Order: sequence, then C-alpha cells, then structure tokens
Amino acid sequence: MTRMLSRTAGALRHTAKVDPGARLRCGVDLGTASVIEVVLDEDDRPIATALEVCAVARDGLVVDYMGAVDIVKRLTARLRERLGADITRAAIATPPGTSRGNTSTHRYIVEAAGLEVQASLDEPTAANSVLGITDGAVVDIGGGTTGLAVFQNGKVAYVADEPTGGTHMNLVLMGRYGLTFEAAEAFKCDPARADEVRTAVRPVAEKMATIVRDHLAGHPVDQVWLVGGPAAQAGIDDVFSDLLGVPVRIPPHPMMVTPLGIALNVPRKGGPC
Repeated sequence: MTRMLSRTAGALRHTAKVDPGARLRCGVDLGTASVIEVVLDEDDRPIATALEVCAVARDGLVVDYMGAVDIVKRLTARLRERLGADITRAAIATPPGTSRGNTSTHRYIVEAAGLEVQASLDEPTAANSVLGITDGAVVDIGGGTTGLAVFQNGKVAYVADEPTGGTHMNLVLMGRYGLTFEAAEAFKCDPARADEVRTAVRPVAEKMATIVRDHLAGHPVDQVWLVGGPAAQAGIDDVFSDLLGVPVRIPPHPMMVTPLGIALNVPRKGGPC
C-alpha cells in the first residue's frame, strides 16, 4: 500500500514509460476541491497522475457541469500526451448516498472527455480497494463532505455521508485571519503553520469526528482509517481517536488513496460496469 501510494503521488511529476498499445486504466476523482486522475498500467502500477484545483462541485454535487467537463478533458489530454498512449477506460466514484442523477452527471462528465466509464462506486469503498480493510471503518474526508463505510468480513455493512470537509476548515481560517479562500487553502497546507492550523480548525475536526461517531453508534468497529486531503492535517487523527475511542490510522499521501482505489476498480479486461 505504502509503495503504491508513494508511486501515485510521485506520478504527478514523473511519468513511466509505456507501450503505445498498452491497455491503461484511469480513475477519475471529481471532488469539491480538486479533480484527480490516476492512470494504472496492466500490472496495477501507477504510471501518471494529474491534479487540478477547482470549484466545480459543492458538497459532492456538481455545480459547474461545463467547467468540470473542461477540466477532465484537459487532464485526460495531458495524461495522454505525457504517456504517449491512449486512455479509453475509466472508473468514477461519488460520496455515499449520492443520488442516481448526480452519479449519472459524474459519468456524463467523464464520458465527455472521451473515456468509457466501466465502473462506478462510492468513495470510501474505492479507498478500501487500497487499504484492504476486512473489519473496520474507512472515513473519506473530502472538500465538502465526510463519507464513511463500515466493513464486516470484507463486505460493506453500512455507508453514510454528511456535509463538512476541508472547505469548512478554509472558512474557519478565512474568518479568523481575514484571508481569501485561496489564501486560506495555502495557509492550511503550510507546514510552518501546522500548530496554528491545528488549533484553529479543531472545532471542524471535532464536528467531523462527531458525525462519524454518531453513524458508528449502531455499527461498532475496532479501527478507523482516515483518507482524503484534510486527513493530512496535523493532529486530526488524535481528535478522531479521542472522540471515537478506537485506534485511528492515516495512510501516507491520504489524498491519493481514493483516486488510486477508483482506478483499481476499472476491470482489467474491459467490458460493462
């Protein structure tokens, strides 16, 4: 897992060499704060990753359809150029409980970029394709929502999704320091500001953890994994652990877990989803 995630993050800058006729698979993560595409080769190796910060979705719902189409087209074209090979097959994921209509919107956006969507799933389940949790919970903290999936004996037993994510952390920083949204995002990601950010956004982290605790009340687990960009915030695992009363783990490069998991769900040999 650690090696694959490191390769996925490294593939933002480094592109592997592939045969022009290779059967590649692409995971498209259309999030609130960014769009991430991860390309795998036939041996499940991450060979190219592309990311663009954007605001085409809000709380898991697409609010700028054409903007999203343009971004996915642009990222896909860049990946094809970098690889010198075609990319035709993809998978998508949406927050748990997303309506069929919004899931279809995600599909149409990706298809407009010339990709055939061959699999569709919820984000925490996609993340678990990387984590491989048999029993426990996976919490995917996105820009606008916090989603979770409970696994029992390797199968999904429960899923849920609630508003509150990294965007809400930015809003707190904007109010506290008088920053623009973009400046708040940079402030949040500045390692030199880690202690300040941890103190400022703790109420948001506590709200996320409380949401998860309430959903787990009827589905007790003995471990929780946090993924998604906001999971990289210093101290967030301690906040969750204190409120949930179970060990909380964060994998390396948590932002890359879900897009990598999405790509892993594209069928190896193609065919309908």
